[in-house]
Amino acid sequence: MSSAEPLSVAPAVTRPATTESAIVRVLLIAVAVGFVALFLILPLVAIFAQAFERGIPAYLRAICDPEALAAIRLTLWTAALVVPLNALFGLAAAWAIGKFTFRGRSVLITLIDLPFAVSPVIAGMVFVLLFGQRGWLGPFLQAHDIRIIFAMPGVVLATLFVTCPLVARELIPLMEAQGTEEEQAAAVLGARGWQTFLRVTLPNSRWGLLYGLVLCNARAMGEFGAVSVVSGHIRGVTNTMTLHIELLYNEYNTTGAFAVASLLALLSLVTLGAKSVLEWKAPRPRPGIRRRQRQQP
Repeated sequence: MSSAEPLSVAPAVTRPATTESAIVRVLLIAVAVGFVALFLILPLVAIFAQAFERGIPAYLRAICDPEALAAIRLTLWTAALVVPLNALFGLAAAWAIGKFTFRGRSVLITLIDLPFAVSPVIAGMVFVLLFGQRGWLGPFLQAHDIRIIFAMPGVVLATLFVTCPLVARELIPLMEAQGTEEEQAAAVLGARGWQTFLRVTLPNSRWGLLYGLVLCNARAMGEFGAVSVVSGHIRGVTNTMTLHIELLYNEYNTTGAFAVASLLALLSLVTLGAKSVLEWKAPRPRPGIRRRQRQQP
């Protein structure tokens, strides 16, 4: 009997991903493009068209109004405070949930998702019941001359509550998919906990962290419901850009309202561009796909 003959390998059969006809695919693409154009692009075009309807001088006067500038400053300061705090919370929560097994882990995940289930208006009312003049902590705060509701701290707290799950929810699936093999190898080599986190865990999660920060910043600048309850709508003091837009529109100052709205839309477009750049530089497959790839021989 002759020596073992080489096995012939049959060529792989390429199958189409879907069986729909070309007409169906074109129709689906047309529906998607039409939906995006009707509900996303046209409103943006209308905002900028209304903002510049009376010319550039009127637009600049609306943007340079002292109350508008105060609203812009408050929005930017709120985002500047909320985003780093959410980064710290998201990293800590994702590290604990993604890298360790402990009792109450599912409860912690549920609590992190709580702001997604609660209406922002209800969240604002909760802070009023806690820190308001007649709230649980109201007498103590009033006795020590500490103002939270109808002041900047209330705006920051409400925005922080609404945006707190965003960074954590981006990092938790990523850290779970990465596993703990590299951390265990670092521990075997003598690395301490903080050294492992700074040199192994954080670099592996940096793109997910940046992506979560972009989403958090976009939500912080555009928040309306919770901030509307705790701000008190004080002109030039507690009105954010969204509240200032509503105030101007209710006063039939459409030029001023759309001018500030165009600036907020421009900030949103910049945020969307940063999100697209992050997705392009660091495409992240879903954890389920990554697990299946690891299980393949």
